[in-house]
Amino acid sequence: MPLDLVRRLLTPLRNPVPTSHYPESEPLLQFATRGLPAIDPARCDQNGACVDICPTNAIEFEVGGDSASHPIDGMLVLGGGLLDEAVALANRTAALEYASSRPPAIRSAPTAPSIDAGRCVYCAACVSACPTGAISMTSRTELARPRRAEMIERPLTVVSAIDDLLAADRARARILAAHGRSLHVRHLDAGSCNGCDWEIAALLNPYHDVQRLGIDFVASPRHADLLLVTGVVTRNLEEAALRTYDAMPEPRLVVAVGACAISGGVFAGSPQIRDGAAAILPVDVFVPGCPPRPEAIIEGMLLALESRRSAEREAADAAKRGSGR
Repeated sequence: MPLDLVRRLLTPLRNPVPTSHYPESEPLLQFATRGLPAIDPARCDQNGACVDICPTNAIEFEVGGDSASHPIDGMLVLGGGLLDEAVALANRTAALEYASSRPPAIRSAPTAPSIDAGRCVYCAACVSACPTGAISMTSRTELARPRRAEMIERPLTVVSAIDDLLAADRARARILAAHGRSLHVRHLDAGSCNGCDWEIAALLNPYHDVQRLGIDFVASPRHADLLLVTGVVTRNLEEAALRTYDAMPEPRLVVAVGACAISGGVFAGSPQIRDGAAAILPVDVFVPGCPPRPEAIIEGMLLALESRRSAEREAADAAKRGSGR
C-alpha cells in the first residue's frame, strides 16, 4: 500500500474533527467567509456606484429623512434600475411594513443606502465599486427572518453596531437551541443552481449532523412537517411545488432557502420564473444567502419550528380564555 495513502487514512484518526455544537456555540467560519455587506454611513457620499453595479438591485437609497417618519417618500431607486413598477411598489410596501414594526430605539441613517438581504448574493461587487470604501463584507450569516420586510437592513448611525447585530444574531440562535424539537423535512428543488442544495446536503455530514437536533429529512411530503424550498421556482416546477405542499399534513411549515427562493436572485424578473417561493406558497421563514451556510439553514428551521409553537400556544391560550367565559 502506498505510503501516501496510509498517511491519508491515518490523518482523520490522529486529528479528528468534532461534531459542531451549533446553535449552542458559534458557527465555525472559514477565513474570509462572506456574509451580508455592511455600510458605514459616515463614509458614504451617495455617489450611487453600489446601486448601479448591484446585479440583483439589493441596494437602495433612502432620502428625505428617517424612513420611520417618511417610509414612502423616503424610498428612491437609483440608476441602473431593472425594476418595474410592480416591484418598486413591493419595495415601498416592504419598507413601510419594516418601518412600522422595528423597535423605535434603532435609528437609521437617512442618506445611506439600505441592503435587502433577501436579494443580496454576497458577490462583493458593491465593495469593489464604492470609491470611498464605505461598504465592507462581514461574516454575518445568521440572518433568517419570519417576514420578508424584516430583511431590509439599514445602516445604523453607530458603526460599531455591527458587533451588536452579530451578538443579537448569536443570542437568537441560542434561544432557539434551548427549545426541544422534532422536525421532519422535505427538500424541494424548484429550479436552483444546486449551491443551496449542497449546503443542505452538508447538514447530514458528520460535522453538522443535523439529526442531533431532532431534525431529519424524509423522502415523502406526506411524512414532512416542513418544506425546504430552494431555487427560483420556475413555471415548469410550479405545479410540482404546489402538489408537494398540498400533500403535507397540517400544520405545515415552509422555509425559503437562498436568494433565489426569496426574491429570484440574479434571475429576478425573468418571465420563466415566479421570483421565489412566496409567490405561490405561504413562506414562514426566509433564509438569505447565496448560498446560505448550513448554520443559517439550521437557524431558519428552528425559527420556523418556534414560530409554529408560538402560534399553537397562542391558540391554546385563546381557547382557554374562551372556555372560561
